Amino acid sequence: MVESVVKNWQGEQVGETTFDLRVAKAETAAHIVHRALVRQMTNSRQGTASTKTRSEVRGGGRKPWRQKGTGRARAGSIRSPLWRGGGVIFGPKPRDFNLKLNRKERRLALRTAFVSRAEDLIVVEEFSNELQRPKTKELVAALARWGALPEQKSLLILSEIAENVLLSARNIENLKLIAADQLNVYDLLHADKIILTSAALAKIQEVYSA
Repeated sequence: MVESVVKNWQGEQVGETTFDLRVAKAETAAHIVHRALVRQMTNSRQGTASTKTRSEVRGGGRKPWRQKGTGRARAGSIRSPLWRGGGVIFGPKPRDFNLKLNRKERRLALRTAFVSRAEDLIVVEEFSNELQRPKTKELVAALARWGALPEQKSLLILSEIAENVLLSARNIENLKLIAADQLNVYDLLHADKIILTSAALAKIQEVYSA
């Protein structure tokens, strides 16, 4: 059971909230979170890097000079990997980097990573109505009142992303905005501060509790 205070738009404490998520055992927590993080970062690789072998590079069909009698090293093609403009030996080819992790392990790692950041969690009241129109300056000021300074990397988690909030947040340098049902281990661990609304916290418990 984790307890956290709830702040309003002005940054004042207006209540408390608790949440309870099942996490990994202490001796295995770091291992499973690490596996989930490696999987996410590895799966984000495109794997499209490609080089041409000597059989794919253009030209080189004719033997450049006769085998014997020239005094030079014997050569069969100007597209040998030893030649400038030749093929590449053991170069990269398109490949799939995806790693597999069981669904239960992924969710356990996600819950463990979330609970491990309990000290950096900032729970706030729903504030979409406070932004009548997109206003980046007002959102930056609110983040500072909540305790997330501009130079810190902040993660803002909402149950539903209102258009005014999206437009206000998209130009803030160190802020990332995600929905409560789109959590991922990298963002949770990368952020210095995690700000979420009470509704988002309830949705996280609903979606990830099982």
